[in-house]
Amino acid sequence: MPLPRISPRPPAPVRPRYTVVGGTLVVVPSAARTDGGPPPSGGPAPVEGPAASDGAAPRPAGPYARLFTHPGAPGFTLGGVLARLPMGMFTVSAVWMIADAYGSYALAGSVTATGLAATALSGPLVARAVDRHGQSRAALPATLLALLGSLTLVVCVHTRAPVWTLFAAYAATATTPNTGGMARARWAHLLRRDPAARHTANSFEQAVDELCFMLGPVLATLLCTALFPEAGTLAGCGLLLTGTLLFLGRRSTEPPPGRVRNRAGSAPLRRPGIPALLLVFAATGAVFGALEVVTLAYADGQGHRAAGGAVLACQAAGSAVAGLAFGTLPPARSDRRRLAGCTAAMAALSLLPLLAALTAPLPVVAAALLVAGMATAPTMVTGMALIQRLTLAGRLNEGMTLAVTALLGGIAAGSAAGGRAAESLGSAGWAYGVPLLAAAAATALATLPAVSARRTRVTAHTGGT
Repeated sequence: MPLPRISPRPPAPVRPRYTVVGGTLVVVPSAARTDGGPPPSGGPAPVEGPAASDGAAPRPAGPYARLFTHPGAPGFTLGGVLARLPMGMFTVSAVWMIADAYGSYALAGSVTATGLAATALSGPLVARAVDRHGQSRAALPATLLALLGSLTLVVCVHTRAPVWTLFAAYAATATTPNTGGMARARWAHLLRRDPAARHTANSFEQAVDELCFMLGPVLATLLCTALFPEAGTLAGCGLLLTGTLLFLGRRSTEPPPGRVRNRAGSAPLRRPGIPALLLVFAATGAVFGALEVVTLAYADGQGHRAAGGAVLACQAAGSAVAGLAFGTLPPARSDRRRLAGCTAAMAALSLLPLLAALTAPLPVVAAALLVAGMATAPTMVTGMALIQRLTLAGRLNEGMTLAVTALLGGIAAGSAAGGRAAESLGSAGWAYGVPLLAAAAATALATLPAVSARRTRVTAHTGGT
């Protein structure tokens, strides 16, 4: 019996795979040979590109370069930098204005503390409006109202108005939107399926924050001392308006308005772990606020008033460098343990400025601040990663703004305490003990068992969206 003839089965079609190498779209056959031979019959040939023209394996772009391959990312980043630069200018400018006009660093610290405390109260409300109505609709009116408060403060200081008007005017600036939080929300939206890229983006945004707080005091001090005391605030108003318009103009990268509506447990403050984490942010903010006022007072006491902003910028420079290096590391397996380690390092390094101020000249204090700042960016990046993990995606901007407002509340307390210590201790050098105590408090709070993401790790970015 003859065997039946079996016709050969036609080869299955080879479906191409696509990848992006160095900005060039490359079509890769699913069964491509790796021995240098031709692709299998029926499979498409790779698309030639500049990265593969010499036959060498393409070199992948660095983690930061890959962030800006997303359309619109460079534009909203530039706008965010311009909008955040005044955040490092307004407080220093207010201190210079008020101290020059009224002759009291304690008053200057109290006024700025009041404004920051008002921001801590109104910030979540502004962020909730941003989450509900979208960034482009809610942020611009809030920015214009804050600019009106800053301009009113300039008029009050210039005319030597009663002291209470200074507090009222500076409190009106509290509606300034959290541009850093909005930028992080955009990255979280663009990179929602890539945790490693989100870690890099968070580190980049923290470095931008530090860059703005590094350049802002220098620019404000230069303007206030070289031109007139109100020049720093006026320049900051122009930068804030320009940057906000550029940032909001990149509508393609804006996350959609949140759809979480009054769901039980949806509010960030009701999410497990967030209240305890906000205390860590508040203590960390006290470190920043105290360092700012104490450093300005110390430089003034040493007869180098104009150098105060540059000395203060050293702390931000150290933090920015550490933040960029931190972004190249893989995400932590346990953000809670990493946060405890970062705050412990911040407390240990905060001892350096105190020792330098008591025993060495101003340049050594600047170097000590540079080293001490290297622990702050990793602390902030890790804390923000925990906030993003614990917060529902529909209210992400509100959650991050709560962290920032807790930070600002701590800055307010640290600013007031640092100003009082600089005047009452006889030597501003001893006042560096205030940020040291605040860093120790942050370390203790970070070790609390409540600072954990274990119970909400699965639902943080999936539920309610």
